[in-house]
Formats: sequence, structure tokens, C-alpha cells
Amino acid sequence: MTPSNDRFRELRELLSSYEETGYVFDDTEKHSGVALSAYLRQATRDPARAAEAAAEIDDLLETGLFNDEIADDVDLLPHIRPPRGGTVEGCLAVIGGHLRRFLAEPVSPSGLPPQTKWEWRERFPELSHLLAAYFHQDFSLEYSSHGEALDDYVSGAEESDLWQVAGEIKDFLILNETDQLLKKSAATLGLSILPPQGVRLRQWLMDVREIILHHPQG
Repeated sequence: MTPSNDRFRELRELLSSYEETGYVFDDTEKHSGVALSAYLRQATRDPARAAEAAAEIDDLLETGLFNDEIADDVDLLPHIRPPRGGTVEGCLAVIGGHLRRFLAEPVSPSGLPPQTKWEWRERFPELSHLLAAYFHQDFSLEYSSHGEALDDYVSGAEESDLWQVAGEIKDFLILNETDQLLKKSAATLGLSILPPQGVRLRQWLMDVREIILHHPQG
């Protein structure tokens, strides 16, 4: 269970990006690796996240990684694997250095597509939820049609979520210029079934967006 104060919430999000490397630490003091680079690209959209992560790293290192006071919070963090001869504390210090440099020299958000699975899900969280939770591999066991699944999602979603997913679909289609890339990216977000028979994926996503925008709740 997550502690009520969730002391290292943003650091947990940052470290989850290292799933891409098998949680192997791949940063140096001069260069950010695959996972941290993905996080920093997303942080350009909300620099406050990087500031929060940096503060949480400072808190963790000052308190002590093995301090009983934060044992439950530390247990919730993904466990990165430091290089030979390195320590977790050393890895976190390197990450903190990159975060501070990022905050000192702000970068404009990139118009390029995400580069890792984590980054795709982070960039399109509500669309990922829609595709993974309602159009998964066991779809046929729960729904008789794509429309029924979409109705189920819309009926249970908050109005803010509907506006968010509509915006995410629009951006998602723009980023994925080719049908091949669109198919791959949608699968990355959790889409495990084909669109309705006779409908191309791009058109189906456009139709989904229109249905959401014209739904009374949206």
C-alpha cells in the first residue's frame, strides 16, 4: 500500500523509466542514458516535475537509503542496478546532477515522438488507459463490440478525462505520421485488438475522438 504522504512519488515515476534498460543504471556524470533522457524529455512539458524529483533525491540521500524512517517508502521505489563498483546512492547523485542542470538551462518541449515505451505511456496516459483497459487481448470476453467497450469507458470517466483523451488522440495521430508507426505506437500504449472490420486504425481513432467529444458527458 502506498504511504499517505507518498514521500518519493516523483522519484518513483522517474525510476520507473529505467524499466527500458532492465533497471540497469546507464547514466554518466556528463551524459544522461536512455531512461533519464526519456524522463527529461517529458519534464520539458512540466519542469516542476524535475524540481520535485531533485528535491526527493536530496531528501532520500540526506535521510539515508537504509534509514528505518523511510524504509516503507524506499521499498516502493524501482530498484536500479548500479554499475560494477558503484552504489545506488552514487547513481541517485548523478541523476540529481542532471536534474539540476536541466532546471538551470530550460529546454523547449520536443515535437519528436517518444523514444521508449515508458515515454509513450507517460506522454499519453489517458489514451494508454483507454486502449489497455478496454481494448486488451481479452476484449471479446467482456464486450460484444468496440462501441460497447467505448460506452463503458465514457460512462465511467470524469469529464476532465474525456477532454484529456480527446486531446491526446489528436496529438497521437499527428506524431504518428505513417500507418505503420501508428500501429506500433498504439500497441505500445496497450491496444491488443484490431479496429472494427473494414475500418483503418487512424480512422477508428478519429471516430473514437468524435464520439467522446459529442458524448453528453464530454
